[in-house]
Amino acid sequence: MGRRIVVSGGGTGIGLAAAETFAAEGDRVVILGRRAEVLRTAADKLNAAYGPDLVTWTSADLSDPEQARRAAEFITADGGVDVVVTNAGGNVAASNDGTLEGIADQYQRNFAANVLTAVLLTEALVPHLTRPGGRIVHLSSVAALRGPGSYGGTKAALHTYTFELAKRLGPEGVTANAVAPGYVEDTEFFGERGTPEFIAQQIGQTLTGQPGTPVEIAAAIRYLASPEAAYVTGQVLHINGGAQFGR
Repeated sequence: MGRRIVVSGGGTGIGLAAAETFAAEGDRVVILGRRAEVLRTAADKLNAAYGPDLVTWTSADLSDPEQARRAAEFITADGGVDVVVTNAGGNVAASNDGTLEGIADQYQRNFAANVLTAVLLTEALVPHLTRPGGRIVHLSSVAALRGPGSYGGTKAALHTYTFELAKRLGPEGVTANAVAPGYVEDTEFFGERGTPEFIAQQIGQTLTGQPGTPVEIAAAIRYLASPEAAYVTGQVLHINGGAQFGR
């Protein structure tokens, strides 16, 4: 029987690609997110492709402690967890009108969406992680190095959280790492901002002149979650076509 994998934000984009990568290897995957219908559709698609009941789902706002707790109870009702992938989040639009109240709203919303969703789910599942052999992978972003303040700051916070987890759990045989993508096509991340001009600008910031794909990011997640990565912990793996250097 395969491992037990948890992927938040698993209904679309990078999260869905990661869930598919694990399901294709026979792992049991639980996908999480806020939109029940999106999760149901994703689980049905993967189960049809790779075997019945490999993928289950539950909807939750993981920035809320009680909902994160209930999600963890659902996940662990019939056993422990081998891998946690925290992919939920995004650059959340907020009512930033330049006032201090607007600025606070923007930072608080992005912190909840990108930091609390990762921290609360991870901490709820840490007691249930396989020891030794457990894996934690956070989805960061090149924005942690050169992005907008409210969003970039939250992704930078994930780096320090990853380092702290690595130190805390390393003696128990659990690794913690982060993946930091740049522009990735075929995701919902940019929404209406993803105009052809905007996309060309994002690709133009890379050294390779090409976008990333969800499958490429999923491959990196799979490696960091694998037994072969037992000696890799406390690391941030940048997968952004060199965009962290700019052009």
